[in-house]
Amino acid sequence: MAAFTKAMQVSKGVNNVTKLFTNLTLSQNVNSISIPIFIPRMPTFQCAFIHTTFKNNDLMEFFDDPKNWEKDKVRVGRSWRKDELRLKSNEELHKLWFVLLKERNMLLTMEEAYKKEWKYFPNPERIDKVEDSMSNLESVVRERNKAYHMLEIGTTGERPVELKYNALGIRSLYRLRQYSIPKYMNSAWHKKHQFGYGGYAVRKFLRLYREKLWNEKRKLRNRQNNQVATLIRIFPNLDMEAVKEQYPLANIEKIKRTRKSDGHYIRD
Repeated sequence: MAAFTKAMQVSKGVNNVTKLFTNLTLSQNVNSISIPIFIPRMPTFQCAFIHTTFKNNDLMEFFDDPKNWEKDKVRVGRSWRKDELRLKSNEELHKLWFVLLKERNMLLTMEEAYKKEWKYFPNPERIDKVEDSMSNLESVVRERNKAYHMLEIGTTGERPVELKYNALGIRSLYRLRQYSIPKYMNSAWHKKHQFGYGGYAVRKFLRLYREKLWNEKRKLRNRQNNQVATLIRIFPNLDMEAVKEQYPLANIEKIKRTRKSDGHYIRD
């Protein structure tokens, strides 16, 4: 027991001496003259992960991958949908636009190259898919621009549109814009529009044009009436609300009273 007590006292003494040397090395004496020691520090770098594509300024970017050459079919995916594009940020849409633009240029170049060689261009629908994706992307960007301008200034922010008559007397949509020369000083505009649409030839053209439009509408209405009559004759228990939505020009009540809609069944 005495030996154990003596060992504990010795260990405490060693700890006190260690603390003393530690305090002497780490603490500074105010009265003593201290020489500053400059410890060089390594500079710190902050790394940012930037995802970029491989930079290649070669003209071969206008051509497809060589492994797809001389093939009858190239496996491709579908076009981008609006619901998928609405989930992306503006920066991602900006990058995707240039990817689609680059892909379209490549496909048009390959199509022209195949035409010159009198060969079949594999999967020509790829051009339609790219153009459809670009159209959907423009629609999504236009939606965001409209929402932003409606929130900030209360307007859509797009160029206003008016219904105006063209040289043939047909009403068409005209997007207003600013001109550097006023209308009464623009001699080129007056020279282009010096002939109006009040002559006999224009009136005859408008009469025939309206007749053509009316005939097309009449044929479409008759076609829908015949289709509805055929459906009622084959399926007497149709949902008429769905039929009216599918064929808006058809007169369903009148069709029910005709013999075209009568089928080989007994009515209740």
